[in-house]
Amino acid sequence: MTPNETTPAAPPASAPDIGIDPKLLEILVCPLTKGPLHYDRARQELVSEKARLAYPIRDGIPIMLVDEARALGDDESPGLAPQVPPS
Repeated sequence: MTPNETTPAAPPASAPDIGIDPKLLEILVCPLTKGPLHYDRARQELVSEKARLAYPIRDGIPIMLVDEARALGDDESPGLAPQVPPS
């Protein structure tokens, strides 16, 4: 590194929700089904209802790999927290 170069500052540990660019969300599709994705802000995931998969978003970057995706449970609705059955 030369003396004139600076290193980028790391985001604070309590960085706010980065979100996702709406234009990016419009063009991204599920790599498995080629269907639309829904953004789950609370979990920082892109959810494919058709594939029943949730792709993680890490540091504002969607990880669009099926191997990295989380399978949605039978009791989960896309974009919502898991449903807890009444006791």
